[in-house]
Amino acid sequence: MTWLLFLLPIVLAAVAYGVGRGLARRGAADEKAHSRPEQHGFYAAIWVAVPALVVVLASTIGGGAVERAILEAGQPEAVSALEEFRRDAFYADVARVAEGETPLQVWEAPLNADMTAQATRAAQLDQVRAVGGVVAALLAAALGGLFAFSQIRPGLRARNRVEGWVVGVLLACSAVAVLTTIGIVASLLVDATRFFQAVPVQEFLLGTQWSPQTAIRADQVGSTGAFGALPLFAGTFLIMLIAMAVAAPVGLMSAIYLSEYAGPTVRAVVKPVLEILAGVPTVVYGFFAALTVGPAFRSFFNGVGAQLVGGPLDGLGQYLMLVQNQMALVAGGVMGIMLIPFVSSLSDDIINAVPQSLRDGSYAMGATKSETVGRVLMPAALPGVAGALLLAVSRAVGETMIVTMAAGLAARLTMNPLDTVTTVTVQIVTLLTGDQEFDSAKTLSAFGLGLTLFLATLVLNVVAQRIVQTYRQQYD
Repeated sequence: MTWLLFLLPIVLAAVAYGVGRGLARRGAADEKAHSRPEQHGFYAAIWVAVPALVVVLASTIGGGAVERAILEAGQPEAVSALEEFRRDAFYADVARVAEGETPLQVWEAPLNADMTAQATRAAQLDQVRAVGGVVAALLAAALGGLFAFSQIRPGLRARNRVEGWVVGVLLACSAVAVLTTIGIVASLLVDATRFFQAVPVQEFLLGTQWSPQTAIRADQVGSTGAFGALPLFAGTFLIMLIAMAVAAPVGLMSAIYLSEYAGPTVRAVVKPVLEILAGVPTVVYGFFAALTVGPAFRSFFNGVGAQLVGGPLDGLGQYLMLVQNQMALVAGGVMGIMLIPFVSSLSDDIINAVPQSLRDGSYAMGATKSETVGRVLMPAALPGVAGALLLAVSRAVGETMIVTMAAGLAARLTMNPLDTVTTVTVQIVTLLTGDQEFDSAKTLSAFGLGLTLFLATLVLNVVAQRIVQTYRQQYD
């Protein structure tokens, strides 16, 4: 029934559009009109659809709360005696029964009868709410339509008013984006502040032990936890370096080839195939890393270690023999493959944006294609390419699934690519998985990590923008 309510404003708007356009055409026959008949139609459709949509939204959003209040006003004593969480579960099952579904819980005999009675009342209230919503929406649409139709005349600046509504919608969308960002930052700041009240900032940023496990009782082992996040930052930095060592050269060289060397046929085939990698879910990359790349790397290093055992490099051989599937090298390498289309696509667009006149001038001076690419195109495109690489770094820092499946969960302060490491994002997921208490330092540490990661990626994006703005060169 809800989708029918949202369909009603659309139908009414279509009818109002036709009526408004017809009125405008008849009026335009007598004198010259300021706006086209279609714009008058849109003006009428807006004044009909918007009031109806507001009523429908109010009925849909607020109707449930009103219905719950009415049901609770006449609820039986057995329901009133329930605890709050059980009462919420009871009314959730009432809603399910009212819709013809099976309740999630089995209730005792008195409550079972009460549920049937309350479900009957809820179904009746749903019908009343639906009919009332339709009637109210029709009434609001009629009032809006009467106003709009009374305004339609040749001198009406319908185009300007419709454009004003469009500007308002665009402004509202922009405001939603801004307010969402503010909400994200505020939610991080509030809980991160609570965490830093329990754990000093210097201990969090410079501590070398990460063990956030806290006990429920003070007499249990590990009740205080250790919240030194330096191993997490080191793991994140290590995997990011490995990923960019793969993505930056391969992606940049691919962009140069596609932009300057590949023919139209090759470009039409290679570029879409390369960009398919951008559409692959990260969990698929994680499976590829855990089931293919990890075992292959382990077999390679174990084989090298077997050759070194017993020789001058016996210690290194023994270490390589112990290498397992999960390591920073695997996660970083696969993440680099994931970032190749990101770097390649942005760099290709940036290189193609360099004016053709620079190429022609270089060739006229006798430079070869390679010299033109190295001495003319890349210096001209360098600011944009640097910005693209920094954006890829931000993407690598925020990756979670590949690291979880290919690098492990061990928080180690190491820069050895063959060790298992973990990252900030993986620990955030681990800390917020399952039932949590949001008054403990363990759970709140996720917000401290989130705030740190947010600030780091923000700095990277700002640096990327500054590089582009500072070193951008304008060409005629």
